[in-house]
This record gives sequence, C-alpha cells and structure tokens, in this order.
Amino acid sequence: MKRAKFYAGVLLAGLMAAAPAGAADIKERNIKVGIGLTADHPQGQAVAKFGELVSQKSDGKIKVKLFAGGLLGNDVSMVSSLQGGTQEMTIPDTSTLVGIAGLKEFGLINLPFALNSSEEADALLDGPWGQKLMAKLPEKGLVGLGFWENGFRQISNNRHPIAKAEDISGLKLRVIQNPLFIDTFKALGANALPMPFPEVYTALETGTVDGQENPLATLIASKFYEVQKHTVISNHIYSVWAFLISKKFWDKLSPDEQKILTEAANEATAFERKTIRAFDATALEDIKSKGIQVTTLSDEETAKLREITKPVSAKFIQEFGEAGAKEMMAELEKIRAGKN
Repeated sequence: MKRAKFYAGVLLAGLMAAAPAGAADIKERNIKVGIGLTADHPQGQAVAKFGELVSQKSDGKIKVKLFAGGLLGNDVSMVSSLQGGTQEMTIPDTSTLVGIAGLKEFGLINLPFALNSSEEADALLDGPWGQKLMAKLPEKGLVGLGFWENGFRQISNNRHPIAKAEDISGLKLRVIQNPLFIDTFKALGANALPMPFPEVYTALETGTVDGQENPLATLIASKFYEVQKHTVISNHIYSVWAFLISKKFWDKLSPDEQKILTEAANEATAFERKTIRAFDATALEDIKSKGIQVTTLSDEETAKLREITKPVSAKFIQEFGEAGAKEMMAELEKIRAGKN
C-alpha cells in the first residue's frame, strides 16, 4: 500500500494545514457511515476496521458508527447528504458520482472489459490517474479517502444458464442506476431495469426481475443465492467504491483529526482489498454449495461480448471525456508493460 499511502497524502495535502505544536487537537466527534450492503459484507467489515483504527488513534474521542443495509438511503441520496453536511461518510459505487456535474470521468472505470485484473486496477486508481479523479471531488462538496474494491461483476438469473453471449438476450436484469450499465445490457439484448440496491433482493424474490449483476462477494453476502439459480463468470465490468467524507464535516476537523482519518483510511483500504479478495476467492465454491449452477464463458464468447459492447464504450468515452479516456488507457499501457 506504499503507493496508496503516497496517493492519499498528496490528494489531501491541499486540504490540510500544518498541525500546531503541542498537544493533539482532537474533539469528541461522531461519524455516521452509511452503506447499502450488509454489515457482514467485506465493505461493512472494512468500515468496522476503520472505526476501530479511528478510535485507537483518537484515544476513543472520535467514534464511527456503521449504518448498513440502506438504513440511511441509497448511494445517490447518501452522496447528496454528504454534500449537504447531514451525513459524514458513505462508500458508493463510483458510477454514482457520474451524475454529479463535473465528475463524469469517474464513469471511465466502468467501461466494459476495460480492466483485466485487480492488481492493474489498484495501480491505476492509486496512481496519477486515480489521484486526478479524487482531486475533482472537493469542489463538489466531497473528499475522497481512497478507492475500495467491489470487483469484477458477474450475472445471475433464475431462467437458464448463460453459456454463450446470446443467452443474455431477453433476461430482465436489475442494473445500477447509471446509463452506461443500462446501455451495456441493452446492447446484449437484456431488459435492463435500474433500481436502488436495497430493493434488489425483493425484486428477485417476487420475479420483478429475472436476475442481477454484481461481484460474487455481493451475491453471497446479500444472500441472492436464495432467490437465484444460475450464475455466469462474465467479468464484464470492474466495479469500485469511493470512500467519501463530507467536505463540510472535513473542514470542521482540526489538522490532527484529519491526519487520524487519513491514516485510518489508508489502513482500512488495504484491509478492505485483502478481505474482499479473500472472500471472492472462496465465493465460487460457496455459491455452488448453495445450489447455484455456475458457468464460465469461453474466450470466444467473451470476445463476442467485448465486440458487442464496443459501441457502448465508444459512446460513453465521448460522454465521459476522450482526454480522460486516453490518459487512462496510456496509464494502463504503462502498467501492463511494467513501467508504472
């Protein structure tokens, strides 16, 4: 996490003043962290870890409380609450930020089949390109404390196994409330239905949708295996969360308090990535043991999906910014060549 620590330090340098000499300036504070996922999901576990670290570093003065399962709202409403200063922290999918004026470049992360591995995603997001994205947040009332992995997204459904690209056609699939996700699945022939995450389980259970697409860790932690029969390892989109704090709250903190949260966030980011990858490594066998039929697309079928979604990528590169897309691809080329 050396790169991530350097990255967070540079990102926040412009927001932090030099700490005064003498005793640390730490007040009694309460921080509400809202997430849409369950408390036992790796994201929830990482928030708990963050809370422990903050408590340790502040001698118990700063307390972090997790509100899981959408108790404080969905990603869109919670980001709005951070901007308004009525909630301190949340961890939305970066796709949520695309709807905020001036933050469209965050959508480039989700271009279909843009990323090949978690390792290159770390290098991209912790490096100059990711740092540039995070630097856009303060003027929108947000401060970014790191990128947390969600993972490569897979498709589950109740109707039939997916063994080839054509099998996606006709499925009613819940997708993130984001045009890129909607257009990607429309291109694949699915009926893409956007809805907030807290509503997904009930929609699957009642048959409002046939399926959904999320990383395996989410499928397990949210118990979607109870209401789904088939999963395909499609790796169609890489998904990442932004660990955010309200700038209105951040600006009230002393330099010492900001330092505590920054350090805790760095450590929690490393913990989250390690935890979710360990979770994901066992998730495949877990869902099989729970009766889910799992298929894996061949290289030929994956190539078909890549080709079908090329026009979608081209459209959203225009929308999100060609310059940013070129910078991202140039950075990925360096990473893949081992030059980063």
